[in-house]
Amino acid sequence: MTARRERGRQAERLLIVGNGMAGVRFCEDFAAPAADRFAVTIVGAEPRPGYNRVLLSALLAGDANEADILLREEAWYKTRGIRLLTGRRVEKLDLAARVATLADGEGIAFDRAVLATGSTAARLPIPGMNLPGVMTFRDLADLPVLRDAAARKQRVAVVGGGLLGIEAACGLARGGAALTLVHVMDRLMERQLDAGAAAFLKRAVERKRVTVRLDTQTLAVAGERRAEGLVFADGARLAADLIVVAIGVRPNIALAKEADLAVARGVIVDDELTASAPLIHAIGECVEHRGMIYGLVEPAYEQARVLARWLSGDATARYQGTALSTNLKVSGIPVFSAGSFDGAPGAETIVFEDRALGIRKALTPRGDRLIGATLVGEADEAPWYRDLIRQGTNVAPIRESLIFGRAFSGFAAKAEIKEAA
Repeated sequence: MTARRERGRQAERLLIVGNGMAGVRFCEDFAAPAADRFAVTIVGAEPRPGYNRVLLSALLAGDANEADILLREEAWYKTRGIRLLTGRRVEKLDLAARVATLADGEGIAFDRAVLATGSTAARLPIPGMNLPGVMTFRDLADLPVLRDAAARKQRVAVVGGGLLGIEAACGLARGGAALTLVHVMDRLMERQLDAGAAAFLKRAVERKRVTVRLDTQTLAVAGERRAEGLVFADGARLAADLIVVAIGVRPNIALAKEADLAVARGVIVDDELTASAPLIHAIGECVEHRGMIYGLVEPAYEQARVLARWLSGDATARYQGTALSTNLKVSGIPVFSAGSFDGAPGAETIVFEDRALGIRKALTPRGDRLIGATLVGEADEAPWYRDLIRQGTNVAPIRESLIFGRAFSGFAAKAEIKEAA
């Protein structure tokens, strides 16, 4: 028992709704003084402690196991005095009574709540989307069906050329499925990559035995009792035994909406990550802050860190938004992007490309500042380029060697970054 509790001060009951990546990171970032003031309960709908969804595709491909993607063991919660409830869904929040009702009818009293309800997988609003044989790829429960399809070498169509779609396609192809990746846009990962980098990535994906169809609008799922394929806007058809929809996610705002919290596309929060009702906060993919919905891990972690500081007594903690960058491996292929890299006014482009090695770098300087960068095949210099962009460093002295990385840019670049920091 802490000294504060010994003096008779009752701990504030803090309820975290969502045991995903944002909810777990929030628990990790809680400062020690906060643990003395709060009795924490975290509730997750899935029947296991929170795990890293980013690694689901690695799990599908056989590059990871379930132990690798688990964020924290149950014992970790216990040692920190956190009550963990798994396989329990919060169905209702009574803000006046400060009671959360679970699907099984149990009520949990709280003084303060943090919504970390994440996102739900989006589906296309087209005929046949609800047929058997059409699925999304969002959580561990989806893996058995995907593994079975790969083992049986079925024909699989993955709809969506973003990160998750590419990862699912490559993982299934590696497992033995006959794979076609269908994307409505003219390039893969169009939000993160310029045209040249996306073309480079497409070739790399195709080398993994994935057929890629771009500029292809899906009109319907063919089949009456079960999905049999896809029908496209140009009249073409694609036969498939299984269709995986990976077109993105939508903020899960159902609980917040039912509780009469202010919502738009996401749960609306201020810079203190407080929703429209006092003592109710929200973080992660369910959040809309200053009109922005991020749907990415980095902003979710930054929000968790800020809210943990604020609840720990740091009155200066504010969330100002996240300057986005993407640094990841797409089916083993390093991919990085940051800033403005596609047609920014007044900008130039510097490109280095080695197709034999599968490496492409593109930098976007404007005046004496670097405003954007995309890297495919090699991303060791990604943190350096990201810092140059975020800090607004003067890159004029190293312009000629900038594309070759920090080591070739000499000590001037290091001094510039240090001074800017």
